[in-house]
Amino acid sequence: MKTKGINHLALVCRDMAETVKFYTEALGMPLVKTVALPDGGQHFFFDCGGDTLLAFFWWPDSPPAAPGIASVRDFPADGKSAVGSMNHVAFDMDESELEASIGRLQAAGVHVSVPVVVNHDDSPMGVSREMNDGVWVRSVYFRDPNGIMLEFAALTRAFRSDDIAHAPARAVEPAGA
Repeated sequence: MKTKGINHLALVCRDMAETVKFYTEALGMPLVKTVALPDGGQHFFFDCGGDTLLAFFWWPDSPPAAPGIASVRDFPADGKSAVGSMNHVAFDMDESELEASIGRLQAAGVHVSVPVVVNHDDSPMGVSREMNDGVWVRSVYFRDPNGIMLEFAALTRAFRSDDIAHAPARAVEPAGA
């Protein structure tokens, strides 16, 4: 079995019209497919670049959002979410576009998390205010109208063999216990 990458991520929105406006106007992602579901819901697809789609389901009776459980409360300040949840979606972007993206988001009325650009590095804190040789990705975090945490991520270097430096942690209790 060999996959070719991500085809699409499917998320759930509270208002499809509001979601279409945000993704097409604020983020410039073309709406490329709409589906009316037999149960009265909708399933819409946006082109997010790189032959990848971002999709949304809408149902009139969806349960409400549950920040801190089903989604992240505030990344990077309070970045945990529950097992099996989707924490955030990161869109690949050239580093030269990061600063301009902040202005475009703010002009569209989108709140950008502070610090505005996060330099993820190999330090014990995992982030740095300044660029350094350990920075491997720079990120801008913001939310869509559904409370979904989104990220523009720009890799600053290729991954190396020393980027695998930690043993995977084990659960306190095995699955199904």
